Amino acid sequence: MTSSSSPAPPPPPGVVVGVLAVQGDVREHIATIESLGGRAVPVRRASELAGVDGLIIPGGESTTMDKLTRTFGLADPLRERIAGGLPVYGSCAGMIMLSDVLADPSADRLGNPQQTLGGLDMVVRRNAFGRQRESFEADLAFGGLATTGDARGTDPVRAVFIRAPWVEKVGDGVEVLAQVPAAETPQPGPAPDGDGTGAGAGTDLEPVARIVAVRSGNLLATSFHPEITGERRVHELFIRMIRGEA
Repeated sequence: MTSSSSPAPPPPPGVVVGVLAVQGDVREHIATIESLGGRAVPVRRASELAGVDGLIIPGGESTTMDKLTRTFGLADPLRERIAGGLPVYGSCAGMIMLSDVLADPSADRLGNPQQTLGGLDMVVRRNAFGRQRESFEADLAFGGLATTGDARGTDPVRAVFIRAPWVEKVGDGVEVLAQVPAAETPQPGPAPDGDGTGAGAGTDLEPVARIVAVRSGNLLATSFHPEITGERRVHELFIRMIRGEA
């Protein structure tokens, strides 16, 4: 863990970070932003988007987020704000929501495929590292981090992966910030009930490095959950992006 009693410099007055609050680990992201001296607010309505300078899409269930953002009339306003340059950070399910393409979209009872908000030119595979029992932790080299408290920008990030996606392909404008090395990449488990749990699930594959953190312009995404480990540098990077400092 990299939490510290010495907080990073707070954002300037007026910087407000919204956290999409339809489902997922909303409180943890709010607490992390506030620990850095920032102001964080839940976002449940389209009208609330006008009051934020940046948005976090938390971990949770991407299929549920898809359904609820459309039910609450948030999906199209979110797409418009993302296309308009709103800084957005997505963790785990948030990474899935920011992807332009899903390798294994879920389908509803009518056969309609899962939708995303898009914005990041990449292909993401849901639950790629396996189900809950395949959760794991890894120390990652992560590019572009700030120095927060006791942690230097070059220190590894302790990353927690819980039913995590990975990025299978990125476009030319997407920067890869972190990967799980091949030697530490778990093999995906069998896919229960056809719930797309990783490429080649149930087969023996040669381990390869897997992309787990990316950035493109004002958009940032990680496969893992820094908000639950005390790791604050990813959120500090996001605040710097909102300020135009990174």
